[in-house]
Amino acid sequence: MKTPALLFLWIVIFLGSFQAISQEKQIEIVYGGNFSKDEAQFPGASIFSKDNKQVQFRHQGADLWCDVAIFYPEENRIKAKGHIKLIQGDSIFMDAGALDYNGVNQLAKAWESVSLRNSDMTLTPSDTLYFNRADQEAYYNQKGTIVDSQNTLTSDIGRYYLTPKKYRFLSRVTLVNPEYKLRSAQLDYYTNSKNVYMYGPTTIYGKEYTFYCERGFYNTIVESGYGIKNTKINYNNRIIEGDSVYFNKRKQFASATNHIVVTDTINKGVIRAHYAEVYKAKDSVFATKKAVSISLVEKDSLYMHGDTIMLTGKPDARILRAFRGATFYKTDLSGKCDSIHFNQQTGLTQLIRRPIIWNGENQMTGDLIHLRSDPKTKSMDSLEVLNNAFIVSLDTIRKKGYNQAKGKDMFGSFDNNVLRYLKLIKNTELIYYLYDSDQELMGINKTICSEIEIEMVDNEISEITFITAPDGTIYPLSEIPVADRKLEGFVWYGEERIKSKHDIFSPEDRNIKLPTIKGLTQSIDMEALKKEVLEKKE
Repeated sequence: MKTPALLFLWIVIFLGSFQAISQEKQIEIVYGGNFSKDEAQFPGASIFSKDNKQVQFRHQGADLWCDVAIFYPEENRIKAKGHIKLIQGDSIFMDAGALDYNGVNQLAKAWESVSLRNSDMTLTPSDTLYFNRADQEAYYNQKGTIVDSQNTLTSDIGRYYLTPKKYRFLSRVTLVNPEYKLRSAQLDYYTNSKNVYMYGPTTIYGKEYTFYCERGFYNTIVESGYGIKNTKINYNNRIIEGDSVYFNKRKQFASATNHIVVTDTINKGVIRAHYAEVYKAKDSVFATKKAVSISLVEKDSLYMHGDTIMLTGKPDARILRAFRGATFYKTDLSGKCDSIHFNQQTGLTQLIRRPIIWNGENQMTGDLIHLRSDPKTKSMDSLEVLNNAFIVSLDTIRKKGYNQAKGKDMFGSFDNNVLRYLKLIKNTELIYYLYDSDQELMGINKTICSEIEIEMVDNEISEITFITAPDGTIYPLSEIPVADRKLEGFVWYGEERIKSKHDIFSPEDRNIKLPTIKGLTQSIDMEALKKEVLEKKE
């Protein structure tokens, strides 16, 4: 016989246990079917098995059906087997061959042909699925597959958040759609919106593009998205890279911000800038903010800059334009003007409004300057300076005074990509400093004639030939006043000369302030952020 003290202690423990189970809400038996017990194998358990219908239990808004249930009432848990169905409300449906359910923490562990369904999708793990009803989350730690109306997704590890209807996939994620395929290390996927938020190395293979990023967003319905970390898109024979890259398949449009590189995969040309837009239908590129076009001329790179650069046309007929403060540079040729127009098909480059070019130490100006190249080899072919042609170079020996020649027009030719011959025509004039073999100044040659031919060697004047009735004299330096040592129209732009690829940029270009790319450390999940804002308002 138990003593009153022991009896009291037993009552306290029993009531405490009963109260705890009551607080946890005891699993309810709806239909028990056949009842039995097996204390040897299942101590403390009640065994229920189906008769004409399955056994049924209920717990906090969820119903469980199975063929056999081993129920531990004191522990408030069930081991279920055979044709299991777990239904939560009218939205979540789970099937399995075996299931453990703990009513204390509301955790279900299911295996053997498991599937979890709602109105939007079906989740099928390869092995075991865990369903945490308290947190409304389902997860698997081995490979699983999710199928919805648009996409099929697989991953090694996955977690499904029921309330926002969001999946979080980890390790070897694959999304398959009839129009594209996505592979990722980590992403979040909303079954309602079909939006993807990518947080690891991700590649999307579309029919007309390939997109890579390590952090970004993708709308799987319209095939539109952006990347903000190590982003690259291969789009319409162009590779677009930048700190932030956006594209929209339906609009046939892509744009990029900060440290942009647009590579023409056919012509091997490159555009660098801090903002660019690509229009697929128009086959065009628009670039600004320290924009520069880089193309290969023989074995030398040609750098072309403008406040704005536009590239239009099919691969074999590109038109390149540089607007507002255009400049260019290659090893032995550089220049500047208001705008540049280059036609790939004809090989014609037009320097428009206030053009200046430098070939070595030689400065050339005119109302309009044309450079022509061979469209096939891309090597330089000829030069045209039209109206008010003027060539000037500083006297390289005395470093005082300028060698000058001018005419109405000037035409030049290149040999192996090097300027070799120049011809000035119509009302030509020349001022040239002459030296003897000891580099002593002999005098200044002033000549007027109808044509002047100049031969260049190593970008310096080697020989001058006067054509048709030249009228010239060599004057001692003392006999020519300083004011008469310059031809009419002379202007020296030596301080503006572009001597390197870095000189094509203005101080404003070099000091440009770039916008901050958001989302590298903060959340990029707009749907989750919107939910947080709404919850705060409530």
